[in-house]
Order: sequence, then structure tokens, then C-alpha cells
Amino acid sequence: MDKKVKIGIIGCGNIARTHLRSYSKDDRVEIYAFCDLEIDKAEEMAREFGVDPQGRTFADVEDMVKLEELDAVSVCTWNNTHALCAIAALKAGKHVLCEKPMSVNASLAADMIRAQEESGKHLQIGFVRRFGDDCKLLKEFNENGFFGDIYYAKVKNLRRHGAPGGWFIDKKRSGGGPLIDLGVHIIDLMCFILGEDVRPVSVYAATFRKLGSRPELRDSVSYVASRADKDVECDIEDLASAMIRFSNGTVLTAEVSFELNQTVSDDTSIEIFGSKGGARVGSKMTLCSVVEGRLANVELSAESGFDFHESFSRETKHFIDCILDPSIECRAPASAGLKMMKIIDAVYKSAETGHEELIRW
Repeated sequence: MDKKVKIGIIGCGNIARTHLRSYSKDDRVEIYAFCDLEIDKAEEMAREFGVDPQGRTFADVEDMVKLEELDAVSVCTWNNTHALCAIAALKAGKHVLCEKPMSVNASLAADMIRAQEESGKHLQIGFVRRFGDDCKLLKEFNENGFFGDIYYAKVKNLRRHGAPGGWFIDKKRSGGGPLIDLGVHIIDLMCFILGEDVRPVSVYAATFRKLGSRPELRDSVSYVASRADKDVECDIEDLASAMIRFSNGTVLTAEVSFELNQTVSDDTSIEIFGSKGGARVGSKMTLCSVVEGRLANVELSAESGFDFHESFSRETKHFIDCILDPSIECRAPASAGLKMMKIIDAVYKSAETGHEELIRW
């Protein structure tokens, strides 16, 4: 390419570094500018990735997106500023890859879509699980009829001691706890497998605040916020459990936790139950069916799993592909982000009222 896509990073925390490592592998990309509320963080990250901070680092997103030469941005900020940053970039004529969740509620997500439509630019949501080998295979199996009618599915991501601290446990910035952080990944994966035209119609849910972030425990937490403020009060749920009904009759149950008194440190799995066959995905993928009148399980190879870093590279590559060729169908469009925010809103509302919550479209 004669001209590289110039990328700006908004929010210079841990997830931004993951975006940057992926972009740095793509010879169509030039990592160009950095923005963070703490300008020294932006300057530090610029130098780390070989960019002269002079004129390329900003504390205000409005200032950064004024750069005429900037083509696109990755929004890697706190959840409560996703909409603000994405809308500012779109209005300035920049393409946007916005980290999940799309925002903290469906209303703000809808505002983002309006800004996209008015700008004519590309808006992609960071549903990285859509780019995993396991998701690709499950999607293909479903489209080829292996499962038959998927009428029930279960997803869970349960951590025994895994609250990241910092802004993750501050509801004003995060919008919620494990549901909005971990749940969006696995619930969205099932939404993707079922198809974009299959809509959630109702939710019955419960959330619990019993354990807090348990900072007194000696056991270390594998993932922590880049700004792990010690005095942040934990006011998010420990555990969320939901039953989601879809327009095609499928029922999905989801369980997610940061803190839970379970016997293992992490319990993550996806289970699909169809009229012809089923599947379970954990550390490996196992298919179940009936062969010659007998129950049969088939364990697939390692290539059927989820590699976070490889999937991230595919995600950013797809973002650049869509920028360079607008005819490409986006794998993680803004409409999917809005669908997820409607589910998240309904889960929290149902948990608050104790009643089933209908999802309106």
C-alpha cells in the first residue's frame, strides 16, 4: 500500500496495549497518535511503540480527532466513556473500533449508531470471541445443520477470585460487574452462532453482591486494572445469572462471576443442545451425536479452541479490511453491540425488580 491507515489509541491502559501489539503486526497500519486523561500515560505508550510524543499525544479526545491525517481510532477507555469517545471520532470522520461493551446502556449504543450512520464511517465492536477458531467451527456446524434446531444453550465464565480492581469494580465507570465485562463475550458468541436476525425477547435474571472484591485474600488475581486504585469501593455484582429467550424459541442460560466460592479458580464453558447434535467447548471442543444407533462423542483437535492473542490479531485485521473495502460485511457490527446492550439492560432490570423483563425493538 502507498498509504497506510493511521490509527489513534484512545485510553492507554492494558487493553490498548493488546490492540497495539496486533496493529503493529499489520504492515497496512501506522500507529500514529495516543490519547489518555493522564497525558504522561499517553506519552509513555507512544514511546513504547516507537512514536514521537511531540504533537501525537493528547489528554482530550476532541483534540486528537481533529488531526486531519488520522484515519481511525481504537476506543479503549472506561466503559462509561465508550459512547462519548466513539461519537466524537465518528463526527470527526474517523473509523472506530470500540472495545466491548459497546457502552453502559442501550440508549447510548443507539446514539453511537446514529453517529455512525450520519458519518458514513465504519464502527466495529470488540467482540473478540467472534474471531476464535471455536466460534468459527460452531457457526459452521450450525449453518450445515449438525445441531438441527438449537433449542437450549448454556454459557458460563465463573471466577473464584478474579475481580480486577480499579475501575472494573466502580459501577460509575464500568456500568456493572462480571456481566458487562465477562458476560458480553460468551453471550454474544451465542448470539453470533444463532444469527443476527435472531433477537432476544425476554430475560429473567438475578444478581448478587455478597463477597465484594476480597482484596484481603492472599491469592493473586490474574488480571488487574492498569490503574488499580486502592481506595475504590466495590459496588458491582459478584455474580449474575440469567435466562434469555430468543425470537426463534431458543433459551440461553448464562452465569458469570468475579468472586464465587467454587472449587476451581476458573470455570468457563459453552454448551449447545440441538435436536440432532450438541457440543461442549471448554479447554477443548467435544461434539455429541448419534452414530449408527449409538450415542457418540467426538473430541476435536487443538485448532478448535480459543486463542486470545490470535483472535485479537484477526479482529484488528478485519477492522482494517473493512476500512479499505467497505463492501466487506463486518463480523462484529454496531447492531450486534446494541443487541448485547439491550440484553445487559434487561438482565440488570430483571434482577432489580425480580420479574421477567421484556426486550422491546
